[in-house]
Amino acid sequence: MPSAIVGPEASQLDATEMTDSAPVPVPAPAPVQVVVYAKDVERLASFYQCALALAIAEQARTFVVLHGQGFEVAIVAMPEAAAAAIERRSPPVPLEDTPIKASFLVPSIEARRGAVTGAGGSLKPPEAAWTWRGQVHLDGVDPEGNVFQLRQPQA
Repeated sequence: MPSAIVGPEASQLDATEMTDSAPVPVPAPAPVQVVVYAKDVERLASFYQCALALAIAEQARTFVVLHGQGFEVAIVAMPEAAAAAIERRSPPVPLEDTPIKASFLVPSIEARRGAVTGAGGSLKPPEAAWTWRGQVHLDGVDPEGNVFQLRQPQA
């Protein structure tokens, strides 16, 4: 897999030149963007696209930006050396030692469960959910082991 384009040179590239298909209109950047570094960009982008019902906003060889209402998820290729040092397992082992977890508000956690599991991730069982600040929270794991959270309004 090619290295991710990082640093000042990344902002100087014309995204339409980097895509494999004809240029398409790119939505305006959302106010919040979660960036996830991936060993397999295509697989992880497909997971988040399906799990969260997101649209592809922009795509190139080393990244995919997915667009939702008020937020984006950017999946970016890890540098080759970092990717080579990571062993992925099936089912993925949760990477629980990271100090950050992305949390996404959805209308219904259970309505997203099939999409999450169908795209190679998992959600904890419903009885593991907890309530805080008027929302039900439930953790899941993406295909590369990143822990994420789905939230829904409390009934």
